Amino acid sequence: MTTLSLNAPAKLFKTRELGIVLALALLVAYTAIDNPRFLSGQSIRDNLLNTAILAVMATGQAVVVITRNIDLSVGSVLGLSAFTVATMTSANPGLPMIVAILAGLTLGAVAGLVNGVLVRFGKVPALVVTLGTLYIFRGITYSWAGGSQVNADELPRHFLTFANDNLLGIPWLVLIALIVVGAASLMMRNYRVGRELYAMGSSPAAAELAGIKVARNLLGAFVLSGALAGLAGVLYAARFGTVDAAAGTGYELNVVAAVVVGGVAVFGGSGSVWGAALGALLLTVIGSALAVLDINQFWQQAIVGALIILAICADRLVAVRIARSLRKRDAHV
Repeated sequence: MTTLSLNAPAKLFKTRELGIVLALALLVAYTAIDNPRFLSGQSIRDNLLNTAILAVMATGQAVVVITRNIDLSVGSVLGLSAFTVATMTSANPGLPMIVAILAGLTLGAVAGLVNGVLVRFGKVPALVVTLGTLYIFRGITYSWAGGSQVNADELPRHFLTFANDNLLGIPWLVLIALIVVGAASLMMRNYRVGRELYAMGSSPAAAELAGIKVARNLLGAFVLSGALAGLAGVLYAARFGTVDAAAGTGYELNVVAAVVVGGVAVFGGSGSVWGAALGALLLTVIGSALAVLDINQFWQQAIVGALIILAICADRLVAVRIARSLRKRDAHV
């Protein structure tokens, strides 16, 4: 018990997520000193609601990146899901919210399955496949919408109020994001499939030789990423109300940035879902803080780019230190 108590702080200081938490605390403190309204209830609520959508997508993306792949189509899947669900609910006002959520999940899962099949059985790099489907899914949405949009006054009240309703004071969007991140984290840490996904990212060839069902796991990772992007589309439609074919444009870059900044290795095999969620929170707060501080939006993008480079450099340093410590340990055996 004593040993555990002594080791706990040491482990805490070694976690990659600690750097994100410290950066977040410094950013919030600096912004709040300049403008105390940054810590108002409404400001915190807006940041959490915006983070929820990004965190849901980052969770699926983190699982894919851990397998040494990437899913660039998530922004288009969000747009297609948001427009589909908004059109469905405007045409059927009595449609329960759970049906809308299931529709978004199913649509996204099908899109993810297409990506997974092309990557695994087509032997095409995930970067190429998902870049192509990014444009295909967006093209389908534009062709379907034809320049039209679904306005908030066309959507049923229960659908629009879902984003603002809460359970025990926690907004539904935030609660859903916490459930998604918690469940995915549990899967990655405590179940065999999670360990197999990490093994696939560490060494795909060794994973094949070890008898891991690489095809099944890879398809599962892409289906999960697509399904969560579809779910994010439903949350997006409920949060913003007005949806057109451009919904979610550029989100894929924010999602990848959140995952990388959150400490998930771009070469696969390490990182955590909670880190990706914290990365999403940090990027959202940066966007809000720069707006509050009246700083040009260009600097927001520049800071996000700098964070990505710093995260990759930090990841390489950690990888080098781990490799060096393993060599030293082997030398003493």
